[in-house]
Amino acid sequence: MRHNADKLVHVSVMGQIASPSLPGLPAEPYRLDADGKPFLYPTHGSIVYNVSVGDSAYGWLADTIHPSVSIHLKEGPANQGLNILSCVGNTATVMTGAAKGVKGVVTGKSGRFSEHVIIHFSKADREKMAIGDKIVIRAAGVGLELAEFPTVKLKACSPQLLEKLVDGTDDQGRLRVKVAATAPSYLLGAGAGLASDGGSLHIQTVDKQALAEAGLDQLKLGDVVAMQDFDSRYSHGFFRGAVGIGVVGQGDSPRPGYGPGLTLLMTSHDGMIAPVQAAGANLAEMFDLRP
Repeated sequence: MRHNADKLVHVSVMGQIASPSLPGLPAEPYRLDADGKPFLYPTHGSIVYNVSVGDSAYGWLADTIHPSVSIHLKEGPANQGLNILSCVGNTATVMTGAAKGVKGVVTGKSGRFSEHVIIHFSKADREKMAIGDKIVIRAAGVGLELAEFPTVKLKACSPQLLEKLVDGTDDQGRLRVKVAATAPSYLLGAGAGLASDGGSLHIQTVDKQALAEAGLDQLKLGDVVAMQDFDSRYSHGFFRGAVGIGVVGQGDSPRPGYGPGLTLLMTSHDGMIAPVQAAGANLAEMFDLRP
């Protein structure tokens, strides 16, 4: 597999551990679930001590919770640079506070309303961290291309992750990519229509029967998921025959249109990606992130 990783520029991007935030008055901080009932749960941001990559994406009393640690910057343009240039699989280093020097791995991004970069650290290291700690990411991956697959666009995919995902080619000359599950286009919701270089695209989970029939009811945080008939070269949208690959970066939600949030890794509008169901198609396995 020939690629241009040797030409990538490695740059430093920095964020601070984000404080949890809730929408303001008058109608908030409560939100409405799919049946119109108000709820109040933890949501994106902060240090999450007991939810990690490899855990279930479902069952938490939370709204699109981010596993481990979320970082951002208050300045919009700088935060956009942090969000877009950070790639899944990049190394992160804590630069301040009691956990100074600790290493982590970027595992996802969240989109509109939070725009965080999500980083895995061990549970022991999380105990030493504080909101506001500065974390530097060695960002590399934007501009990554595959020589034999010009129509496969890589997004937020580090060279290290690319090597772990790809499993050769099939008999039709398509790129074989290891996945844990495949999401049909009718279950893809929030994030459609938005730019695909940062943020997330959510699997809708209100229809539990449809979710189970698609084999998506046992998803774990960090699972690699294929997206059927979705073209995400520039923004996310339905396109028959297109294939996308994402990773579950955040958990489920009671809200309609939301659910486990996928961080896009690659997309092909002409179907040149062939998802292959494979054991171990989870970031926890690929990067040895389990305790």
